[in-house]
Amino acid sequence: MSLTLSLDFQYKTSIEKLWSALTDSSKLARWVADIHTGQAMENDFKPVVGHRFQFRAQPTEWWNGIIEGEVLVVDVPNRLSYTWASGEKHTVTWTLKDLGDGKVNLHLEQTGISNDQALNGAKYGWTKWCGNLEKLLEQ
Repeated sequence: MSLTLSLDFQYKTSIEKLWSALTDSSKLARWVADIHTGQAMENDFKPVVGHRFQFRAQPTEWWNGIIEGEVLVVDVPNRLSYTWASGEKHTVTWTLKDLGDGKVNLHLEQTGISNDQALNGAKYGWTKWCGNLEKLLEQ
């Protein structure tokens, strides 16, 4: 059985600024932070189909601190999809929709999740990160 996480976030920003925050590695490092320490995760993300990347956090006794991925879809500024592997391999897809009036909807879909614990962990992580993203967009 495979579970899917589906979340929507709305931001007061432009679609271009939100796209940049999802695809610029230095901006990603500022909002995709280590859940345990809050430290930025170094990464070598590039919005290029086929590009393999890593996010690196402090290793723990339970985890080596590395998330590996490969970019699958880049449709500027509407859709971005990549694999996201830390133990399990999932697919993360972001869909951006300009709502007008300075608001953008960001839809997250994460597929390939094996159990409720992993689903709840992913929901917790992305909700926290998307709160960080909102702070970044306000700067």
